[in-house]
Amino acid sequence: MSISIATWNINSVRLRIDLVTRFLEEHKPDILCLQETKCMNGQFPHGPFRKLGYDYHAINGQKGYHGVAILSRLPLQEEESLIFCEKPDARHGAALVTTPDGPLRIHNFYVPAGGDIPDVEANEKFAHKLGFLDEMRLWGQKEKQTQIPTVLVGDLNVAPLENDVWSHKQMLKIVSHTPMETERMLAAIQEGEWVDAMRHLIPEPEKVYTWWSYRAADWALANRGRRLDHIWVSPDLAPKLSDLTILREARGWERPSDHVPVMLRLSA
Repeated sequence: MSISIATWNINSVRLRIDLVTRFLEEHKPDILCLQETKCMNGQFPHGPFRKLGYDYHAINGQKGYHGVAILSRLPLQEEESLIFCEKPDARHGAALVTTPDGPLRIHNFYVPAGGDIPDVEANEKFAHKLGFLDEMRLWGQKEKQTQIPTVLVGDLNVAPLENDVWSHKQMLKIVSHTPMETERMLAAIQEGEWVDAMRHLIPEPEKVYTWWSYRAADWALANRGRRLDHIWVSPDLAPKLSDLTILREARGWERPSDHVPVMLRLSA
């Protein structure tokens, strides 16, 4: 059996519900994980997803900010939402997916963006981001002991490798690619024994981007992208990594998110 899992920072699920349904109709992942849904649980648009066969929902939202959601064709159990840095932001959601091959744990993260100034003294948002990454690393050390096949997805807001950004040298002092962030993320991957699925299937030095700024006059022409969206898997799933789709064209859809969907297929 194969199973497909997609992740997408949608930047308001209600505003861009037509884009989400278009993606689901055209690509049909078994599971879709959204970040920045930007609505409270009671305002989440369940109807369009159920109409397309996504009957199982694990939602963690808040008013106007953040928010994550797991939408699935397969049954979900053991839903949970973790709090990081003692802030009740809706930045994590998890569920156990019932598959014909056994249980699969899905973790959906939205890591703080960190503001524009890479200084913990001058920028509280950046300090929050580094603290979140530190706690995420410690959490991962414990999570690897669960012995359940696990997939971690989300907008992690860090481009950790040199070829995850359009210019390594010019980005070293830009939030999302500073050494303070990249070193923490690489430590989280190593200590949690995660396999970076995207780089497993598309090794360096090939450039890989999932985000293009709204500030660019012509995002496609400039192509100053970053790989901010990630899919990590536990080592037992590495042999099943079979196909990866980064839907770059979605950045050019009408009123798009600045992120594009990333879809991974696991094959038995």
